[in-house]
Amino acid sequence: MSAPARYVPSPTPDLAPITRALLSVSDKAGLVELGRALAGHGVELLSTGGSAKALRDAGLTVVEVSDHTGFPEIMDGRVKTLQPSIHGGILARRTDEGHAKAMRNHRIAPIDLVVVNLYPFEATVAAGADFPTSVENIDIGGPALIRASAKNHDFVTVLVDPSDYADVVAELAANKGATTLALRRRLAAKAYARTAAYDSAISRWFAAQAGDTFPASHTVAATRVQTLRYGENPHQQAAFYSDGSRRPGVATARMVQGKELSYNNIADTEAAYECVAEFKEPAVVVVKHANPCGVAIAADQFAAYGKAYACDPVSIFGGIVALNTTLEARTAAELDKVFLEVVIAPDATPEALEILARKKNVRVLLAGTLPDPASAGMTMRSVAGGFLVQTRDHGRVTPADLKVVTKRTPSPRELADLLFAFTVCKHVKSNAIVYAKDGATVGVGAGQMNRRDSSRIAAIRAAESGEAAGLKESPARGSVVASDAFFPFADGLLAAAEAGATAIIQPGGSMRDKEVIEAADKAGLAMVFTGMRHFRH
Repeated sequence: MSAPARYVPSPTPDLAPITRALLSVSDKAGLVELGRALAGHGVELLSTGGSAKALRDAGLTVVEVSDHTGFPEIMDGRVKTLQPSIHGGILARRTDEGHAKAMRNHRIAPIDLVVVNLYPFEATVAAGADFPTSVENIDIGGPALIRASAKNHDFVTVLVDPSDYADVVAELAANKGATTLALRRRLAAKAYARTAAYDSAISRWFAAQAGDTFPASHTVAATRVQTLRYGENPHQQAAFYSDGSRRPGVATARMVQGKELSYNNIADTEAAYECVAEFKEPAVVVVKHANPCGVAIAADQFAAYGKAYACDPVSIFGGIVALNTTLEARTAAELDKVFLEVVIAPDATPEALEILARKKNVRVLLAGTLPDPASAGMTMRSVAGGFLVQTRDHGRVTPADLKVVTKRTPSPRELADLLFAFTVCKHVKSNAIVYAKDGATVGVGAGQMNRRDSSRIAAIRAAESGEAAGLKESPARGSVVASDAFFPFADGLLAAAEAGATAIIQPGGSMRDKEVIEAADKAGLAMVFTGMRHFRH
């Protein structure tokens, strides 16, 4: 609905005095202290329900909204503030004579401060409440009060977050009971962001209840965690937001030491932690530039780290290390020998933290638990003019899913490594090739324009790492190879065979599958098809 054509803005004051405040909050944090500060400036307090009780219990004088409006709360409290005497008192422009006359004629008193936080809909849904309970926790009057106050911020101060109470109290003290226009505008912006996020949560919940994964209107709400120093590069601006989903990872982890996380730190740490969560055995993942450069599982954490490190001791420099078990002291002692950007784990022993504290710049994050790799959820990517949304790649294959397509069947050891390598492949940028042996990657080829080059690069990495370790032959000899998508030609598979691989796992489905299978048989390789692709762009 457009504004009336006759509307002409009246003058806006910088300082707006507060003479009457409406306080109606579900979160009572800081309420009494704010009430006392307001009363100290002679502000009349209007309130409802539990908020009024909390203020009275603190010895403050409170006017019930029903007494102010002359109309009782009805329909179990669903209707209490949706009244002309409330909204007229909020929306009236104080310097507009027409508005002032209407207030006098209808005996509407101005309301200069509105303090509202909404029914806890998000928390109610997160707690698993049933449909009727969730609906009852959709606030109606609260958003209306907030939006009205924010619209008339020229004269009205609106508070939706207890963390902002102190700023208002400080301005009242500095300006003899008034707030500045700059503060009112900042609080108005925050108020609209809150109602937008609230409506977004309700919209997404209703769509989910209807089984609509991709509704016609997709809303996104997020809370800024921090403003970053810069983005991927110093000339780019950036910020980090939380979507409130509470998926364990960077957004929910506790940072126990280190410098502020950078844009690239956050992206890489996310990649590492999602990968390490795939494994039930003690696992360690090393990530550099969003790609795993070393992944291993073992009977214990220390052994897993040693195997992950051995895959690419060059690329780990300045990398991210993720663990799926509590960080132990002896592993921390090894981490202390390498320059790292971030270490993330569910937890850490005091001894391990004491060791890492020697390098004060290393960011250490404790996430408490691991993300569930079987949980779909959503991922999002921006494009010009919009964004792409998809369910998370939570696909997994089991031995029962595999189809042996070669004359030779993989041995039990090969089969275990094939499944391990294909799991890692899901977290490597396409075109992805992963060489693995004994529960550890020995070579990773990522992000190449063709699969043959990825296979060759992974073999080169393996050979160089073996040489650095003083081995007589490349660790790729006797390894298995995983490909995130089918081999369109036999050349990538033959490159793996030349490097010494003995078994291949790939999705299959190429028009040249027959040619690739024949090449595998000729090279004496065992090969299985998964029927599942893991592109990661």
